[in-house]
Amino acid sequence: MSDRKKTIIHNPVIYADVPDVDTIRIKDTYYMVSTSMHTMPGCPIMRSKDLAHWEIINYVFDSLEDNEAHNLQDNKGIYGQGSWAASLREKDGFCYVIFSSNDMKYFYIYRTEDIDRGHWECICKIDEILHDPALLFDGDTPYVIFGNGDIEVVEFEKDLSGIKEGGLRQQIISTPSEGIMLRAEGGHAYKINGMYYLLFIEWTSTGNRRRREVCYRSKKLLGPYECKVIFDDDMGYWNNGIAQGCIFDTEAGDWYAMLFQDRGSVGRVPFVLPMEWKEGWPMIGVDNKSPFTLEVPFEEKSISPIVIEDEFDYPENKLKLNWQWNHNPDNSLWSFTERPGYLRMKTGYITERGVLYARNTLTQRTEGPACTGTLRIELTNMKPGDCVGLLALQSTFGMVGIRKDAEGTNRVVMCTNRGDYLEKEEESVEYSKDSIYFKITCNFEDNTDIASFYFSEDGLCWNKIGCELHMKYLLDHFMGYRFGLFNYACKVTGGYVDFDYFHYRQGIV
Repeated sequence: MSDRKKTIIHNPVIYADVPDVDTIRIKDTYYMVSTSMHTMPGCPIMRSKDLAHWEIINYVFDSLEDNEAHNLQDNKGIYGQGSWAASLREKDGFCYVIFSSNDMKYFYIYRTEDIDRGHWECICKIDEILHDPALLFDGDTPYVIFGNGDIEVVEFEKDLSGIKEGGLRQQIISTPSEGIMLRAEGGHAYKINGMYYLLFIEWTSTGNRRRREVCYRSKKLLGPYECKVIFDDDMGYWNNGIAQGCIFDTEAGDWYAMLFQDRGSVGRVPFVLPMEWKEGWPMIGVDNKSPFTLEVPFEEKSISPIVIEDEFDYPENKLKLNWQWNHNPDNSLWSFTERPGYLRMKTGYITERGVLYARNTLTQRTEGPACTGTLRIELTNMKPGDCVGLLALQSTFGMVGIRKDAEGTNRVVMCTNRGDYLEKEEESVEYSKDSIYFKITCNFEDNTDIASFYFSEDGLCWNKIGCELHMKYLLDHFMGYRFGLFNYACKVTGGYVDFDYFHYRQGIV
């Protein structure tokens, strides 16, 4: 293998929150979908030529539903809900994404003829949750396999417009419960060389007591199925098993798996692992272990990173794909064109419960093992009661911002979650300048999970404020920490601020 045709993958391949991965190959290009929950646009589609470098190329939907909870209004929200565990498949020139929404209790199917440009349309919406669905094309017949522990199959119409009336629907596997804390879920389904393979994650309560990947196989869709553990490793990380994901081949006939691992507060991070067929089983890893580095026979393709810095210098009101809103935005309340070179963010709603209920919070992922986000804001047009700043977003949040009081005085504040989603002010400092710099550093090294908060008058001399935040990955948000840019009103609407830039660096800067 020449150096030109060699790429080294470092695991985790993306050290950021990209959970519930499903990957397919179309010719020489690999595409991946991931869970997005309460962030919008949703269901990111990522692309790679070398399996090492992944870029976001589009989203399946701009918004899933238009209601108070999805719009983060009337003290309602969909934290930890929204779209879960999507399945991505290609058939006869179309790509399909399927998933369920836990808050809506709906099942959705989207389709596109052009996955690279992402013109997705919703072709099916069913009033039912099909838990962790896997799309399987058996010849021309589409099936969805779903469930947790008790695994079912349901037959769909050939055009995937709905469940086939009078079609197949039955339970095909009841997975073991003895010695298991989490029965099989997170399914992925394949038919390879006439054999059906169903891959699941399970979590044991005996032995290693960690999550692992299991495979069920059968010569018939309805079984009987036999089972084998095909991967059981945690890479030495706090007994958090690497599991749940997919398998796929290359043009040359090599096979790989992509699974993910819980890595504390940074979130659930994906791994690319070698895979071999052994006695008809898809065995993952090297001697059942995850390699820290993996050589793949592709020319390295450098692309746009998952997390970026941004000068907000746009000719139109269109964000780069790296950004996602926390819930549905109100697009009338932000602009790049009103003041070129800046992101103007206006207040349009009274927020009674603080930053977790502030509509139009703009977010990007954090990355491990450490990262730093820096923000410059111009404050002249704030109104009394307004609060603007930079957020480390999860249920256990931390924020640093400017709050204007009723007398018009600005104060730098650092707040955390006081335990009920409301803000606990840890420290405040009076501030008189018309612009300010904020910085948050996130250290995820060896489960440190500490965020620190700073402000500055000039972007050079930094003042630490408040307390260190012990970041926690909690299931009510079910998402790794994100940087969030926010501006909300507590008294009156109509104020606005101008964000000059968001600078990002890996490491503590």
